Amino acid sequence: MSAPDPSYDPAAEVVRLCSDLIRIDTTNYGDQPGPGERLAAEHVAGLLDEVGITTEIYESETGRASVVGRWGGTVGDPVLLHGHLDVVPANAADWKIDPFAGEVDQADNGGLCVWGRGAVDMKDFDAMLLSSVRARARAGVVPERPLVLCFTADEEAGGANGAGFLAREHRDLLADCTVAVGEVGGFSTTVRGRRVYLIEAAEKGMAWVRLTARGTAGHGSMRQPDNAVTRLAAAVARIGQHQWPVRLTPTMEILLASVAELVGTEATPENAEALVEEFGPAARMIGAVIRNSANPTMLDAGYKVNVVPGEATARIDGRFLPGYEDEFWDTLAALAGPGIEITKDVHMGALETPYDGQVVRAMNAALLSEDPDALVAPYLMSGGTDAKYWSEMGMKCFGFAPLRLPEELDFTALFHGVDERVPVDSLEFGARVFDTFLGNLSGD
Repeated sequence: MSAPDPSYDPAAEVVRLCSDLIRIDTTNYGDQPGPGERLAAEHVAGLLDEVGITTEIYESETGRASVVGRWGGTVGDPVLLHGHLDVVPANAADWKIDPFAGEVDQADNGGLCVWGRGAVDMKDFDAMLLSSVRARARAGVVPERPLVLCFTADEEAGGANGAGFLAREHRDLLADCTVAVGEVGGFSTTVRGRRVYLIEAAEKGMAWVRLTARGTAGHGSMRQPDNAVTRLAAAVARIGQHQWPVRLTPTMEILLASVAELVGTEATPENAEALVEEFGPAARMIGAVIRNSANPTMLDAGYKVNVVPGEATARIDGRFLPGYEDEFWDTLAALAGPGIEITKDVHMGALETPYDGQVVRAMNAALLSEDPDALVAPYLMSGGTDAKYWSEMGMKCFGFAPLRLPEELDFTALFHGVDERVPVDSLEFGARVFDTFLGNLSGD
């Protein structure tokens, strides 16, 4: 039998697939009911079934659906390729283009973009993965390494009904995977005229915390020294104004050393903030991962203006660096002070994967095959992804959704932002790079 024809275009469908996925409303409202991911899961399963890849749909609750399938070769341990199907809410009145229309239209700089909620978080990656896999399956070009294709529900609300459900209830589906590759990495930023592609190799831990102060309820016109609102407000102010010290993890040491070389200096904790500013708009994200953080986000107290309440609460979005969790909790307790109860509403650990091995080499080579003059380096992400569940299962985790972006695009502002969009050229670049990555995978 003759060898399969390798002539195929992995980017041929990527724009259409991204638009089609955006048109399926998978808004995740957290604790409130939403449309769920079932329609998107069925759509993805159908796309894979068309090219002979069998999948199963798993529901944690009615409508909260994830898709899992296997494909690829037999050499080496399976690699988990994962994307989520849900998106955060969008208010159409704020947008230039309907956030669920999936339209391809001009951006202000004249370039064509796919517009809509999920265009960068993360239906663009779902489309890249599907476009490449479908092209390869049709051409009979199967990667050497076995792959688990996974599209999850509920990532935007912490993942309990998606990746968490699969890790708890269907662990056997993923137990033999040793590496996981997903979102928020592989995109470019520009430093002193040089493109730098950032591959996620670490994530901050997540600590969504509730502070509770209690006092003596009473009439608002009288002296009330035991005031819960006053005590809570002081604690919130201390936490919100605290300057956390710079801490460089191994991932960030590598990234900042790469930037320091471009600048003509050496990376140190003392000049870390100056090096971060070299990333331009991306400093918004990079600047959050050289220290722990705790941002007050919600306050709740009282029910009538002339009644001093007996209880007041606040919510804190805390994020801690890999290796610095103990420092985070000790500092938070000291800042909160006496009389403040700290409750961990959501607590997920940090992760950091050594930036080495065959999969890292495959990602680097794939990017440089399309952009040979670029730099590639790891980075630590400020937010969280489904990788937290896969890391707990023992997988090495990376974010690799490759995009070559225009220097003037403030990409990090598009995550959960108004007028979310991805350039068509970037999307097609990403599909080609990801396809090369799949071809580079081996069992070494």
